[in-house]
Amino acid sequence: MSSPVVIVINFNSGPHLEQCLDSIRASAPRSQVIVVDNASTDASERATGSIPQVRLVENTVNVGFARAVNQALALSDEPYVLLLNPDCVLEAGALEGLVGELEAHAECGIAGPRILDVDGGIQGSVRGDPNLLTGLFGRSSLLTRLFPSSGLARRNVRPVSDESLEVDWVSGACMLCRRAALNEVQGFDERYFLYWEDADLCRRLRAKGFTVRHVPVSRVQHAVGQSSRSARRLAIQAFHRSAYVYYSTHVARTPIGRSLAWLMLQVRCRLKLMTVGSR
Repeated sequence: MSSPVVIVINFNSGPHLEQCLDSIRASAPRSQVIVVDNASTDASERATGSIPQVRLVENTVNVGFARAVNQALALSDEPYVLLLNPDCVLEAGALEGLVGELEAHAECGIAGPRILDVDGGIQGSVRGDPNLLTGLFGRSSLLTRLFPSSGLARRNVRPVSDESLEVDWVSGACMLCRRAALNEVQGFDERYFLYWEDADLCRRLRAKGFTVRHVPVSRVQHAVGQSSRSARRLAIQAFHRSAYVYYSTHVARTPIGRSLAWLMLQVRCRLKLMTVGSR
């Protein structure tokens, strides 16, 4: 089995980074690990010090997720690249399943695992391409909670399947990428500081003829949002800025459509910021 390089982007992940690295060491002892720390203030990056296979890159400012991934990509040349959030833990056999999927499907550019909450619940990590109604029927929206079986809700967050299958996009919390595919689209779009870069990447890869696949036999635990909790207002603002970049690029391509998307996202952002007060 090919040993992928593992890329972890860290920002104030607390004790989760150490747990993540322990799971990598158990699952992929021969893999090089590159941790890019985006100017953490909680000293979480110190967890890398005792692991010889880890290369730590310390940024003096937070350059965002997409740019940090591209930094790490330039430091390695392995044909497979595992992107893993620092608040994720690989379960036994997860990496083998993802590598096997890429090797079985030559056209596959990205394979994503089944992602679980820490209590074992299944996260909605398999999605349909976002459209103008995604904000109303997103993974955690009120309408999705009220009408989980509606066609719009099921389109945005795909129902659980026990078979590997081709999908629109998978969560960037954990994805195994084919380097040749990443090179074809020049890596991540650095206009995305945080959020939405995974949806954009998968969409651009599919436009080049690659496929995206979900591999439920591979399982990863994900303690959602550890980094964003330390900078909640920044995370909310970044989410909505990135959402506008995505919608103006892929969905709302007319001036009227872009203006409407901007207005709706501005209103939504301000409402979200009101819920966190001055934190």
